[in-house]
Amino acid sequence: MKAVKARVTRGLPSQAYVETCDNSGAKVLKIVAVKGHKTVRGRIPAAGVGDFIQGAVKKGKLELRKTVVPAIIVRQRRPYRRSDGMRVQFEDNAAVVLKDDKGNPKGTLFKGPIAKEVAERWPAVAKVARMIL
Repeated sequence: MKAVKARVTRGLPSQAYVETCDNSGAKVLKIVAVKGHKTVRGRIPAAGVGDFIQGAVKKGKLELRKTVVPAIIVRQRRPYRRSDGMRVQFEDNAAVVLKDDKGNPKGTLFKGPIAKEVAERWPAVAKVARMIL
């Protein structure tokens, strides 16, 4: 996992519901934890584009429901700033479910675009992505 080259505003707090954009079987995730997030005492941990999260499956296939799965945030509605000064904002919030903690995606095809920051940080996700913005 590499560092992100953008100043990503963390727009998805813990306990937020996020839709998945892959064919893993999960439809909606609830953010349970943000891995590697450092914050002050009392502040709610939040996730942004490219962050590794633990999510509880709220809607999806019966064998996946009520389980905690690793995932990566690939799109967020909150605008964030890239190093060249451009601000990026997507239409929706989306995540990709992973097989393991190393970043290998469970699904074989992704719907919609994937942020460039995610492709730089997670090469296994970038291989499966059709469109990178």
